Amino acid sequence: MTTRYNLPPRFPKPAPIKEPGPLPKRSLLSRENLLLLLFIVAVALMPVLPTPELWITQLNYIGLASLVALGLVLLTGVGNLTSFGQAAFVGLGAYSTAYLSTRYGLSPWIGLLVGLLITAICAYLIGLLTMRMSGFYLPVATIAWGLSLYHLFGIQEFLGKNDGIGDIPSLNFFGATLNSGREIYYLIWLAVILAIFAIRNLLNSRPGRAIRALRGGGVMAEAMGVNTGWMKVVIFVFAAILASISGFLYAHLQHMVNPTPFDLTYSIKYLFMAVIGGIGQVWGAVIGAGVLTALEEGLKRILPELLGSQGNYEIIVFGLMLVLLLQYARFGIWSFIRKWFPPPPTALAPAHADELPKREKPAAGELVLDVRAVRKQFGGLVAVNDVSFQVNAGEIIGLIGPNGAGKSTTFNLITGVLDASAGEVLYRGERISNLPSRAIVRRGVGRTFQHVQLLPRMTVLENVALGAHLRGDFAPQGGVLASILRLNRAEEEKLLFEASQQLERVGLGEYRYLEAGNLALGQQRILEIARALCCDPALLLLDEPAAGLRYQEKQALAALLNKLKGEGMSILLVEHDMDFVMNLTDRLVVMEFGTKIAEGVPHEVQQNPAVLEAYLGGVE
Repeated sequence: MTTRYNLPPRFPKPAPIKEPGPLPKRSLLSRENLLLLLFIVAVALMPVLPTPELWITQLNYIGLASLVALGLVLLTGVGNLTSFGQAAFVGLGAYSTAYLSTRYGLSPWIGLLVGLLITAICAYLIGLLTMRMSGFYLPVATIAWGLSLYHLFGIQEFLGKNDGIGDIPSLNFFGATLNSGREIYYLIWLAVILAIFAIRNLLNSRPGRAIRALRGGGVMAEAMGVNTGWMKVVIFVFAAILASISGFLYAHLQHMVNPTPFDLTYSIKYLFMAVIGGIGQVWGAVIGAGVLTALEEGLKRILPELLGSQGNYEIIVFGLMLVLLLQYARFGIWSFIRKWFPPPPTALAPAHADELPKREKPAAGELVLDVRAVRKQFGGLVAVNDVSFQVNAGEIIGLIGPNGAGKSTTFNLITGVLDASAGEVLYRGERISNLPSRAIVRRGVGRTFQHVQLLPRMTVLENVALGAHLRGDFAPQGGVLASILRLNRAEEEKLLFEASQQLERVGLGEYRYLEAGNLALGQQRILEIARALCCDPALLLLDEPAAGLRYQEKQALAALLNKLKGEGMSILLVEHDMDFVMNLTDRLVVMEFGTKIAEGVPHEVQQNPAVLEAYLGGVE
């Protein structure tokens, strides 16, 4: 039986890449920036106005708690890593400056630097051990080391055991001695405002996109070149440093420290603050710290009078409040406020920018991918059974077969998601089998996924820019500080311009500032192709790229793939739409039950008896 296909054998040439359309301009007076300005003005005026001393004291504690909660917004809200040990890092900062300034008479600012160094080292070592964990293991591990540090403070003779350290000197800031709470107030809130700017700058950068990608799962992020393990350690250390700064300021506000404020209860309270305010939002940390601190003070006075007995009844109220918020407002109080302060797009593509460097494409006919007798076993199940095939430069190869044939598993073996049980995969003569995904994409292998993997709350532009993570002047692991200080603005323009160009290339340019989760499924698949193209690949692996596309969209996709083929790119695709595959590919590899059963040009494969029996329904 010969199967006939109705698609035209030739597809129209793709339209030339257009210049990006009109881009929205970031206004200095946007509602979000207006909120920030009003916040700074209100903070600045509080000590000047006839504000009661109790209010100033409360605001100081809110500021100190905000610093810790801001770290948890980055760590837990954005990075999806739960920590119940942040109070211990507050203790490291407090005890470092307390010990050095009272025992050796050193400047508190030296104590700050030493405290930050100790905290960073401890957080780095703890992070290496615990940030690889997932599920409930990570929170349990953070409880363990949090309790360990807390008890360490209370048993050390040189730290005063449970009595702690007293007579801590006041801070001297540019000649002014900060003796009282009103005098240290500005320093505390200056630290909070700088932390807000630092986190905003970080999240709106290439490392920030990598951090946000942690919430979407490690497989996609690693396939774009993100070292997810390293990024987890980075944000863990960053959050610990913010907590240490809070501890430093606390010590010089109180003029004494003891272990009590650094136990597990306070760590839970900091996490409550972040969740109640809005765990994924910078402003949520400040709102949560303010609400919880003010409520705690009020409830401590009111509840014992109402109930006629003493006790920490406010904890019960906090628990009920948290349950209700998780039930009816999972994104916290800020989710209600942000309706009046909608944020502008976090990343805007410039109309023009210098191009990113591009890798040299393989010569025509060069062997790009060589899969040699690759096998993958899961226990006694052989998912891929000694499969071999090759892909040359400027060639489109289709990998087809029934559901469960092992096609996606083969993709995952090539791209490093899975390790091969036997055999090897060579890319341009270099063995890449069993390398991590980020090492393979660095060599020039881009991919999409069978089930769309994107970050739905990030814009289309930012999702695509994630594909360029390994491109640019700053090393991906060394660009964090540059991002915080906004030293990488020129590079950001290049990355975002590249992402914008790729969106125009695939026909999604007009959607660049829409949240990716609002796209239709077919458009999301095209977005994944644009993201893979941002990696500047020489070999492109597409897993069911035409699924969910309409007829005209499939024609446009085929035209794009033919254009990429003409530019020398090699393409390996898995697809179930036989009309699409037969008219597009140069050769087909057919799999069944993990084994290759046929290979050849489309018209030969469609007449192969084994293929007709296994895949096309049998011979009539």
